[in-house]
Amino acid sequence: QVRLVESGGGLVQPGGSLRLSCAASGSVVKINTMGWYRQAPGNQRELVATITSGGSTNYADSVKGRFTISRDNAKNTVYLQMDSLKPEDTAVYYCNAPVVLTTTGPSFASWGQGTQVTVSS
Repeated sequence: QVRLVESGGGLVQPGGSLRLSCAASGSVVKINTMGWYRQAPGNQRELVATITSGGSTNYADSVKGRFTISRDNAKNTVYLQMDSLKPEDTAVYYCNAPVVLTTTGPSFASWGQGTQVTVSS
């Protein structure tokens, strides 16, 4: 069973920065795409950014130029560097891996438990 564990959330003032991390565990052989989503109260979960194992990235328009997604394939870990944070970035941030190849076969639709990011003065 694949487990994704996020860390790094917290309270930050507008204009500040935070770095989120998400580590995958559970006999992982390979993860192609990993990504970050977020969900604010009363809103649907939305894509923030994704990254493939080859390093190709995709960002939501609302975070382009402010957020940077990266990963360490050897550690099965994905990061989200968030700069110039705005109050509208406040949400629970979730790590996602649509398909994870494990020693016992593929695992689908893995999600972390979420980490709260609050941007407020």
